[in-house]
Amino acid sequence: MSTSRSTLIGKLFKVLKKHFRPVAPPQDRPVLEHLLYGCLLENARYEAADEAFAKLKELYFDWNEVRVTTVTELAEGMAGIPDATAAAQRVKKALQSIFEATYSFDLEGLKKLNLGKAEKELEKINGTTPFGRAYVVQNALGGHSIPVSPGALDALYAVGIITESEAEKGVVPGLERAIPKNKGTEFASLLQQWAAELVAAPGSPKLKAVFAEMDQPQYKERLAARQAHREAQAAAEVAAAKQAREKAREEARAEARAVAETKSAARAGKSTGKGSAKAAEKAPEKPVDKPPEAAAEKPAVAPAEAARSAPPVTEAPKARGKPAETKTPAQPTAARPSSGGKPGEAKTPTADKSAKKDETPPKDKTAAPSGKGLVRKKPR
Repeated sequence: MSTSRSTLIGKLFKVLKKHFRPVAPPQDRPVLEHLLYGCLLENARYEAADEAFAKLKELYFDWNEVRVTTVTELAEGMAGIPDATAAAQRVKKALQSIFEATYSFDLEGLKKLNLGKAEKELEKINGTTPFGRAYVVQNALGGHSIPVSPGALDALYAVGIITESEAEKGVVPGLERAIPKNKGTEFASLLQQWAAELVAAPGSPKLKAVFAEMDQPQYKERLAARQAHREAQAAAEVAAAKQAREKAREEARAEARAVAETKSAARAGKSTGKGSAKAAEKAPEKPVDKPPEAAAEKPAVAPAEAARSAPPVTEAPKARGKPAETKTPAQPTAARPSSGGKPGEAKTPTADKSAKKDETPPKDKTAAPSGKGLVRKKPR
């Protein structure tokens, strides 16, 4: 199988030389530009990739501006590329990944590494494909790695160089051994032109001529089967991407609902707390239950009512005889000379009499009419 494959690869190289001219990549490009050009060249013709790359450098100030530009805007400048959206995504993802890793747009350090380590570093860059990494290794790092695009895999499967499983894995065993390193760049450019012709114009006369010289009469059935498989795979990828987007939207909606419920619960808690505080302030105080002794006490009575309702006070009977007189001590008064009196004589002023009258205790109206047991006051 390996000898047959190597022979078929050699034969294909001779046939492609008859129908295509090799294209040599520019040698003065930095590593980063080789990587971005490889993102554009996959499944595309060289003329379309050159035009798209020139527009990127012409329309945008620097690679950072390309990085922050939307995929839709980038794809608008890639009209000649078969899948412009996919190419724009590869360019944008690669720039974003490089910037996040180095905070710059410089990959010249890969030239100082050995080839194996440089390839591992390239695999870490998001947006790169096996075709793009092989293109950088061959044209920027000087390695022997022939880039094979998805269109080239279909063409190689159609002529019987690789099997269907190998086409699914994206590998061409023995390719670098069948093509020497000094012929690698030439063969890679011819293979890419053949693949781009298959993607752009499957029924072109040039393409039919190549298949006819390869003596593969079943190439049409192989291409049809491969194309159907790729379409089914693409539909499955689209469905998976759609499902992933719907899932992400549903998760975003659920998160938004959770945040809204949390906020509403917090607002409800605040309003409930304020309402209960205001209700507590407005609510009247409950009467305190009095103890039994305090509840049994009667309310205080006014002095006048107490005097009226009080029972008559009886004094103890005294010995018969002259009733005792109540003597009121006389208050000393200053003597005033009168016009008709002699000097030195003092008369009791009228105020003393009124004072004595005021000092006389009031008669008890509630006393019994009988004089038994009572002491009557001597009238004045």
